[in-house]
Amino acid sequence: MIIAEVGPHMVSRWRREVSRADQIMEALQRAPEAIDVRGARRWRWADEHWRDWLRRSGTAMELFTRRNESDEYRYLLGADAYRDQLVEALSRARPRDCAAAGFGCTRRIDRACRGPEICSRDRAEAPDDRTHREGPLPGACDSFYLDLGEGRAWIGFSAGDRHRAVLWWENTSSGMLWIDGTRVGGDQTLDTSGRWLDDRFYTVQAEGPEDHPAQEYGMGSLSSRIRSLLLHDADRSSTRLLTPTPDELWTDPRIVRSGESLLVHARPDDIRTGTPPTRILPTG
Repeated sequence: MIIAEVGPHMVSRWRREVSRADQIMEALQRAPEAIDVRGARRWRWADEHWRDWLRRSGTAMELFTRRNESDEYRYLLGADAYRDQLVEALSRARPRDCAAAGFGCTRRIDRACRGPEICSRDRAEAPDDRTHREGPLPGACDSFYLDLGEGRAWIGFSAGDRHRAVLWWENTSSGMLWIDGTRVGGDQTLDTSGRWLDDRFYTVQAEGPEDHPAQEYGMGSLSSRIRSLLLHDADRSSTRLLTPTPDELWTDPRIVRSGESLLVHARPDDIRTGTPPTRILPTG
């Protein structure tokens, strides 16, 4: 007979595994707590002013649970399926769904809605066509931020809430963009924040060309000093990458809509100082 020697570290590991299995079994066999105790614990983060909206919107309810029970969802689904299902829900969300779920907003990205007694109200019947909306105001803000530790997302609503953009990124990856539920710019290295120009066009910076004469690399969400711009037309479901020419120094490029034209500027200071744009694109 051969008796194998078992080291103390293996015994310790076996005991931990048995102990963990015993803990799970004990928890499963334990009698459930009273519903008022379970309910109070599960819904303790639901603000009183948002509870009526949670009753009215199944999407808000789904986002609330997926945010507050993200570990449990990931345990069952895995990280990729959790992200994909969350993005699908966000792609049909309305601003109040995100606010009721406790996301950070335009006013404060690191906190849940600070004016729920106002933001939870219905808007007037006419759509709010402002490009930028910051609460407190009925119907909530125009953008929301979700931080889950392992993944983060910006959710941006266009003017009039006609379209929605979901920009997701993780600690070691660039941005992943969905517009109205469709993946956009999957072959590009995207920044982790973008913006709507109006109710139609969305733009986000992307990694610039390697062969640009002024190209340099450093730290940041995008490593290139010279950058490109991804422009998406939500009305036509079309996307194009704007790449700077050798004489265009796009270090922080922005687009401004002016009537029927899109004005491309190399950096925000050029907009403030009235410097002519480097390009003018038609909207048609």
